[in-house]
Amino acid sequence: MLNSQNIQSPRQLDDIDLEILNILGKNGRISNSDLAAEVGIAPSTCLGRVRNLVKQNVIRSFAAEIAPEALGLELQALISVTLRAGARANLASFMKAMQEHPQVIQVFFLGGAEDFIVHVAVADSDAAREFVLEQLSSNASVATTRTNIVFDHFHKGPIG
Repeated sequence: MLNSQNIQSPRQLDDIDLEILNILGKNGRISNSDLAAEVGIAPSTCLGRVRNLVKQNVIRSFAAEIAPEALGLELQALISVTLRAGARANLASFMKAMQEHPQVIQVFFLGGAEDFIVHVAVADSDAAREFVLEQLSSNASVATTRTNIVFDHFHKGPIG
């Protein structure tokens, strides 16, 4: 399997867990005491639940979402990638290689016409073209690419 970060959930999430996830999804920096107060449970209970959600890999990480344009990365693109038929054994290595590039924000492994969508943030269209040429077109495993420029996007955050 390509993604080894499977959720290990020996029990169903209850309403309190779902509320914790909803609040953390909106504000990952909320203090444990404020989170507990919003959910209506004791801080020690809340901390135990959050730790359990992390242990079960329901919560995968706590991170700051940085605006790419603040770093001079004014252009985002979604690049559809199809690997050559004989290169299907390279799916995991392609995913790993893409994750190592600082321009790559996300990589999606797909079922369908394309194998991957690679989400990049770069300075400008020249940098996007260079990424495609140097990292994708020159890769012997890659059959085709199709680049779409992102004009705007909406990120909902937590699921549910």
